[in-house]
Amino acid sequence: MNTESTTQSKTTEILEKQKKYLWPNHLLYYTEPLPLERGDGLYVWDVEGKRYLDFFGGILTTSVGHNRPEVVQAVQQQTEKLIHSSTLYPNEAHVNLAEKMAELAPGKLQVSYFTATGSDADETAVFLAKTHTGYQEIIALRHGYSGRSAMGMSLTGQHTWRIGGTHVLGIKHALNPYCYRCPLKMTYPGCGVACAQDIEDTIKTTTSGRIAAFIAEPIQGVGGFITPPKEYFKIAKEIVKNYGGLFIADEVQTGFGRTGDKWFGIEHWEVEPDIMTMAKSIANGFPLANTITTPEIAECTRTAGLTISTFGGNPVSCAASLAAIGVLEKEASPQHVAHLGKMFRSGLDRLQEKYAVIGDVRGMGLMQGLELVKDRQTKEPSPEATKQLFEATRELGLLIGKGGLYGNVIRISPPMTATEEDVAVALDLLDKGFGKISRT
Repeated sequence: MNTESTTQSKTTEILEKQKKYLWPNHLLYYTEPLPLERGDGLYVWDVEGKRYLDFFGGILTTSVGHNRPEVVQAVQQQTEKLIHSSTLYPNEAHVNLAEKMAELAPGKLQVSYFTATGSDADETAVFLAKTHTGYQEIIALRHGYSGRSAMGMSLTGQHTWRIGGTHVLGIKHALNPYCYRCPLKMTYPGCGVACAQDIEDTIKTTTSGRIAAFIAEPIQGVGGFITPPKEYFKIAKEIVKNYGGLFIADEVQTGFGRTGDKWFGIEHWEVEPDIMTMAKSIANGFPLANTITTPEIAECTRTAGLTISTFGGNPVSCAASLAAIGVLEKEASPQHVAHLGKMFRSGLDRLQEKYAVIGDVRGMGLMQGLELVKDRQTKEPSPEATKQLFEATRELGLLIGKGGLYGNVIRISPPMTATEEDVAVALDLLDKGFGKISRT
């Protein structure tokens, strides 16, 4: 039997089943969706056997590479002992991971509540803030993203991710620190970070004046890796504190050294959150998320009624997380990520000089974004160029991500175990990809 025809029919079979048995709102990359079969390190293979360098890491989730041996071994050992128990019963992996989180988290953050997804973590954080403060209103940011639950969609500040949702009342959206497309038409630093002051205006004009919390991503992920000015979060936290609220740092995408130098993104701005959420890189692809806070704030849950997370603290996911963190500490520390990030950023800056379609380069560490435009003067978004680059890089064997309200931001976030050679290869493939679309 012809091997090519067999693998081609396998692709067709998968895509036909996808269309027939899965909801049509599944977002699939590429004109012809790409069925993946296996992975090893920074590479994945499709069902036809073609290899791709993965520089999106399953949406910033594959933190230490595909099929990392230490993670696989930890999972295998745990499945031989106990696969599931729920939060009704303590288990060793669960409490050991909570202890590790207290070690890594900044400041007084010490006690954790584990759930299955980033949406769960953000929703848990909002519940905690409301319970602790006694207030109900929440300030989120435009262009932010918090998941697909009713609460998550309500917190999200992009219309395309809110369609069809049953929205939660009491959530208001302030301007976000999007310097490249400043909503106030001002220029940093002369603006005085006026976008941060808008938080106070939003509280004064759209709420009762007493808020439960302000939730924000240190770098907005789905929003297109929007990175704030260094003063932003200090100003924001002070305003929120003055109106009775807690500060929730949403580290779902920025956590575990992704931004370089620090374990969590918010640490770059020397601000200690009251509550912090995390998921994605926490367990190298196993479903796990965490909401961590101080013992004082957590105490309010003691009398808040009954709660349970069936899959929270799952022993297999917790074992995977402990193993992944061990690899990060050994081979892919925040300092390693910072070093590679500087190298990668320099290469992306050179591509911006070479290709006029790249309007902005932003991000930190191994969380870098390229905003594509039709014209640098007008900054008119170019989602068409994004689509063309996707097809070109797929053909070249490179996987990347995309985002942004206008669908024109390339998001690049490889596993943090990437090497200088991996970065050099990715930059070369991106150069070739941009070369292809610049000639079309």
